[in-house]
Amino acid sequence: MGEFRKIFEAYGADYNSTMARFMGNEAMYVKFLDMLFKDDNLEKLGTALGQQDYEAAFAAAHTLKGVVGNMGLTPLFNAVCAIVEPLRNGKDPDGYTALYQIIRSEFLRADELRATLKEGR
Repeated sequence: MGEFRKIFEAYGADYNSTMARFMGNEAMYVKFLDMLFKDDNLEKLGTALGQQDYEAAFAAAHTLKGVVGNMGLTPLFNAVCAIVEPLRNGKDPDGYTALYQIIRSEFLRADELRATLKEGR
C-alpha cells in the first residue's frame, strides 16, 4: 500500500472511491485539494451565520458539502452535513455556531492532511 493511501485512509477517507473520481491520479487530487483552500465558502458560511442570513449560510454550506464530498474528505463532509439540513429546514439556529466551529476544526484537519500528503509524496 502506498504512502498516499495510508495517509488518506488514516484521515478517515475512502481511498478507492475518491481516487476513482480522480482517475487514480494522486497528483491531480492534491492539486484539487489545494484549490479547496482557495474557495471562500467557509468564510461565506461564517459571515452569513454571523449576520443571521440563513439563506446565504445554507447556500455556502450546501456548496461546501458538494465540494468536500467529491474530494472524499469524509470527516469534513460529515461536519458540513450536520449544518446543512438544519439550515435547509430553518431549525436550531442556536446550534449553528457550535456546528460551524466543528466545521472549522475539520477544515484545519483537512489542511493538515494536505500538508502530510505533500510531505509523503
